[in-house]
Amino acid sequence: MKKLFIHFLFIFFAHSIYVHAQQDPQYTQYMYNMSVINPAYTTNNLSVVNFGTLYRSQWASAVGAPKTLTFFAHAALTEKVEAGISFITDDIGDGVLKENNIYADFAYSLKLDDESRLALGLKAGVTTFSTNFNGFRLPEELEQDFAFDNGQNSTFPNIGIGAFYHRDKFYAGLSVPNLLSSTHLENQNGISTKGSENMHVFATAGYVYDLNSSIKLKPSLLAKMVKGSPLSFDASFNALINNTFEAGVSYRLDDSVNAMFNMKILPGLKAGYAYDYTLSNLSDFSSGSHEIFILFDLDLLGLQRGYDKSPRFY
Repeated sequence: MKKLFIHFLFIFFAHSIYVHAQQDPQYTQYMYNMSVINPAYTTNNLSVVNFGTLYRSQWASAVGAPKTLTFFAHAALTEKVEAGISFITDDIGDGVLKENNIYADFAYSLKLDDESRLALGLKAGVTTFSTNFNGFRLPEELEQDFAFDNGQNSTFPNIGIGAFYHRDKFYAGLSVPNLLSSTHLENQNGISTKGSENMHVFATAGYVYDLNSSIKLKPSLLAKMVKGSPLSFDASFNALINNTFEAGVSYRLDDSVNAMFNMKILPGLKAGYAYDYTLSNLSDFSSGSHEIFILFDLDLLGLQRGYDKSPRFY
């Protein structure tokens, strides 16, 4: 047999395939992955291209647990227009269930006053979905299930929208990155084997408070809502020291407590790590979750050389 999966994995697959609303990947350091969930995210830094990548290993040490890799790039084209791209690959079971999302983003930024802006964004692209259950040793109750009989390979179009308000040290966003519902598995031989992806609504907010000249406090919130699944809610609190080192903690409702830190390696380069300690019964199967990110700001015209013109708080 190619793979022998423990009972935990089949419970996970059954949940992923049969529930009507499948959750998108989650991120602990969402504040540094913002353009992936909200196409209206803007920085308003002309001449600077923002690159980023984030890798997440969910429920490490659990057999077949999800692994997510994201990459994004975006830039201000004018004072009012920003554009970007994003790529997300979500892998469960080392290729057993794999989803890729490729998107292009467009945002139009409105200046409300001297300190604040409101951006409206549009996301468009495709999602590819594939399954491969070859070599599985299935529990008896799943042996006759046609959902595990043949591999699936499908491609779906998708669009999303978002709004993003920000001032120098505050932001708030609301987005739906997947407006189109897509059915992954359909009825076969009279047996219902359907897994679909419904609209996900993300609400975010964050603030930067100057405790003193050296320390900035950064509370932030994320709520994720989707029909048929429990509300996902993250509350985070970070401290930034000398605009260089950052450390914090967060709590995900009924799921985990998390620790995170990052540091500025070079004026345009930042790297970070987060560890999630699982509070649910999945802790019996895993040693927690790990997440790393790298952000790189490419200054095409050298306008920010020699000083930190606009510290990237989020």
